[in-house]
Amino acid sequence: MGRSEMSLLRRTVAEVMRPEINTVGALRASGHVQKSIRSELRDNLVAALRAGRDPWPGMHGFATTVIPQVERAILAGHDIVLLGERGQGKTRLLRTLPSLLDEWSPVIAGSEIGEHPFEPISAESIRRAAELGDDLPVEWRHRDERYVEKLATPDTSVADLIGDVDPMRVAEGRSLGDPETIHFGLIPRSHRGIVAINELPDLAERIQVAMLNVMEERDIQIRGYVLRLPLDVLVVASANPEDYTNRGRIITPLKDRFGAEIRTHYPTELADEIAIVRQETDLVAEVPDSLIEILARFTRALRDSSSVDQRSGVSARFTIAGAETIAAAALHRATRQGEPEAVARPIDLETAVDVLGGKIEFESGEDDRAEEILTHLLRTATAETVRARLRGIDFSVLVDALENGAMVTTGEQVTAREFLAGLPSLGESELYDEVCARLGAENDGERAGAIELALEGLYLARRVSKESGGGEAAYGM
Repeated sequence: MGRSEMSLLRRTVAEVMRPEINTVGALRASGHVQKSIRSELRDNLVAALRAGRDPWPGMHGFATTVIPQVERAILAGHDIVLLGERGQGKTRLLRTLPSLLDEWSPVIAGSEIGEHPFEPISAESIRRAAELGDDLPVEWRHRDERYVEKLATPDTSVADLIGDVDPMRVAEGRSLGDPETIHFGLIPRSHRGIVAINELPDLAERIQVAMLNVMEERDIQIRGYVLRLPLDVLVVASANPEDYTNRGRIITPLKDRFGAEIRTHYPTELADEIAIVRQETDLVAEVPDSLIEILARFTRALRDSSSVDQRSGVSARFTIAGAETIAAAALHRATRQGEPEAVARPIDLETAVDVLGGKIEFESGEDDRAEEILTHLLRTATAETVRARLRGIDFSVLVDALENGAMVTTGEQVTAREFLAGLPSLGESELYDEVCARLGAENDGERAGAIELALEGLYLARRVSKESGGGEAAYGM
C-alpha cells in the first residue's frame, strides 16, 4: 500500500471516530476540558514519552541532537525557529508537530477563526454565544486542519498573514468601525493551532514587524482597529542561516520572540542517510542497497569537498533524486530491451551524474571542473562501498581470467542476461555466487549488478582496466 493510500485510510478511520457532540451544552455535559495549544502539545508529548512511543516518526539522524531540543521547547511552551541548510528535514520536522495535537478538537460552528466553544473571542461569535446559549452549534476539527504552513515570499502582505478590511462587507452596509468588516489573515485563522512559516527571512522586514504582537502579546492589530483577540497559536518557522546576509534576515525583535532557536544538520551516520533515501524515494524500479549506499557516500563526500560551496549545502534531495534517476534508467533499459524485471546496476550511476550537477553550488572557479569533481567523488564513493561490502573476497581468479584475454562488456542498454552470459568461465570457482550472496543478489538483474559492482571495484583498485564511452564500458586488461 502506497503512502497516499495509507494517508487516505488513516483519514477515513479518523472520520469514523469523529465525536458526535454538536452543541456547547452537550460539550459541557460531557466533561470536556479546554486546553491551550501549548498545554495540549505538552500533555500529549509527555504521554507519548511515558508510553515509549516515538512522537517523531520518519526523522532520522536527529535522535540525540535536534529532537531533544524540540521536545524541551514544546515542554517549555516556546515558539520555535529551525535554522539549517537546505534539505536537512526542517519542514518534515515541522509537519510532524500536528501528531501531538488531540485528534479532534471542538470549534464554534461557522467560526472564521476556529474558536473554542467555551471561549468565543470574535465579535460575531460572542454575539452568537449570547443569543444561543447552550444551543450554540459545535463542529469538530481534525488535528491536520489545525496546522497551517506558509512559504514566505517577498510579495507576502500584512493582509495575507494578519488581515485587512473586507470591502465587500463594507459594501453590504457595515460601517468601517465594525470589527465584523475585517477579513482575517492566515495567523488569526490558525487560532488554537500551529502556524509554520518556511524561509522566514524572505518575509519583508515590515511584514515581520506585523508579527511582533502575535508573538508576544498574542493579539493582532489591523489598520486603525483596536482589536484585542487573545490568539492561541504556536508559531514555528524555518530558515537557512545564510539568508540572514543574502536574501534577507530575521529582524532582531522577532528573533527575540522565538523562545527556541534550534540548529538542524545533515545526518552524521551513513545508516541514517540511507534510511532517509529509502523513506523518501518513489522508485520505479528496484535499486539494490549497495547502489543506495554509493549515492549516500557520494552525497556525504560532496558535503566535505572544498570545491563545493558548503554555505548552500548539499540537500538530501540530491541523494533522493539520484536514486530515482538510476531507477528510471533501469526501467528505461527494461522497457526497451524487454527485461522481465527492472533492476538498477552500477552503469546507471553515470546517468545520475549527468542530471544532478545542477543541484550543486560549486566554489568560484570550480564550475569548469564540475563534471570532473562529480566523477571523482562518485568513484571514491563506489570504492568505499566495494571495500565495505566485499572485503575479504579473493578476486584473483577473475583477474586471471581477464589477464588471459577475457573481456566483460556492460552498458546502459545491455540486459542483465546479456551481461551474465558474457562473463568469463571461472571453472570450479564459486566467486560469482560468493559476490551475489554477500550483496543479497537473487534474480538476474541483482546478480548482474553485484558482479558489475565487483568489476568496478577491481578497476578502481587498478587491478583491471576499463574502457568506457557512449553509455558502455568494457573491463579487461
